[in-house]
Amino acid sequence: MSAIARRDVFQAISDPTRREIISLIAYQPMNLNAIADKFAISRPAISNHIKILTECGMVVITRQGRERFCEAKLDTLGEVSTWIDQYRKFWVEKLDSLDRYINKVHNKE
Repeated sequence: MSAIARRDVFQAISDPTRREIISLIAYQPMNLNAIADKFAISRPAISNHIKILTECGMVVITRQGRERFCEAKLDTLGEVSTWIDQYRKFWVEKLDSLDRYINKVHNKE
């Protein structure tokens, strides 16, 4: 097994800066400079975040002349939704059970 683990969508969204980058480019591609201008951190730090997002499959970089544009690929967020859904079902069942218990206790009074 390789010492380098594959990056995934959960790693991409684990950082608030990366989530903000995703929000910025969700509806239209932006060039790297325009993205970096939106943050109070260094351009190399933004480049590192973009690199991680690219490795996670959430961003694709294309060249248009001298500029590089970042485009969001949000279909990978389906993995997050699927993972969350299993816990949503768990909690809905637990809360329904609690509701039945409360109604049962209340009706006895």
